[in-house]
Amino acid sequence: MRPILLLFCAFTSLQAGDWPQFLGPQRNCTATDEAAIVGSTEPEMVWKRMLGTGHAGAVVCNNRVIVTHRQGTEIITEALTAAEGKPLWKHAYPTAYHDSFGFDNGPRAVPCIAAGKVITHGPEGMVQALDFETGKELWSYDTVAELESPQGYFGRACSPLVTEGKVLLNVGGKNTKGGAGIIALDLATGKLLWQATDDEAGYSSPVLLPEDPGVSAFFTRRGVLLAQTSDGKVLADDFFRANIDASVNAAAPVPCGDGRLFFTAAYDVGAGLWQWNKEDRKLTNLWKKSDTLDSHYTTPVYHAGHVYGLHGRQETGMTLRCISVADGKVAWEASDHLPGGTLILVGDKILLHSEAGELWIFTADPKKFNLLQRTQITRAGHRSHAAFSHGLLYARDAEKLVVVKVK
Repeated sequence: MRPILLLFCAFTSLQAGDWPQFLGPQRNCTATDEAAIVGSTEPEMVWKRMLGTGHAGAVVCNNRVIVTHRQGTEIITEALTAAEGKPLWKHAYPTAYHDSFGFDNGPRAVPCIAAGKVITHGPEGMVQALDFETGKELWSYDTVAELESPQGYFGRACSPLVTEGKVLLNVGGKNTKGGAGIIALDLATGKLLWQATDDEAGYSSPVLLPEDPGVSAFFTRRGVLLAQTSDGKVLADDFFRANIDASVNAAAPVPCGDGRLFFTAAYDVGAGLWQWNKEDRKLTNLWKKSDTLDSHYTTPVYHAGHVYGLHGRQETGMTLRCISVADGKVAWEASDHLPGGTLILVGDKILLHSEAGELWIFTADPKKFNLLQRTQITRAGHRSHAAFSHGLLYARDAEKLVVVKVK
């Protein structure tokens, strides 16, 4: 077990196969402790639940599903039974958030379950801790009132990362003490513990380095940033963003083993690989390339020396690509003009929930693209990241959450 998984086990009674946070138990788009997906049997619909607006995916822990969405002028967080979707509790708070471009006005950030708490981050900048058992509000922190966190193009989207009793976020703020591009809140009380950098917030969420869990990796609007979790000390900072202002850094950093981190963005940015040296406390860039895997918003998955992801802009259509981590060379490309989607690795299979509402299952094979299954499971036109727990995929669209059994 890796350090981040141990942290959740210690505080939340995490069961094997749970999905308690954005990108899964190890925050790397990978489901753990799951049965192998064999053959091409069509997925079976288990249950569905109508929701309000938002792009925030579900999380699953201890036989419960936590979802956050918007109904009218309220941000709603609900707990449902994982087996049937029956309601257990509901919490609401008022919001006046309005998307500047007229897109979805609901939450973007996936909740995080840790230490008996559910941590949420609303599009208007409100961070809250709710009791996992009852939904009671334990504390809240307004990043706009306290830190002048700007709305940006599409609202706040950073999914909370909990480690060492801290809630880490990229909020792009500031106050009288200086820059608060990234912050740490006390998990127990919501108090601001530290603030660091003048970096604006992107739409990416931080991860921990598996080989050095005291170090957190951020993809801010400016680029690659590594910070010391204990006090926010900036350990490395490398410019990696588009030259134009109207651009997006959205994919999370991807750990690729042996201290390597993979970053990617569209808008002519491309991809790059960085090496963290734990002993020297130094980050070194190994390569940067454009037009290799330029991700608009999808976090790629890593498996056995290769990264699988979606290349290109959502507006013009994307392609699936497999690239070698060692040198960034494209191993294969498939499926022109995909509208977009998100990825989960289960064993040696990859699940793609596309913006067309389809579930694709294909093999994580660097030699060729091998599509095993393609099934419509939701409506089209949505970007939320699915969760995979105990053989069930929890995916949503603009009106509902659907749960399908992947055999």
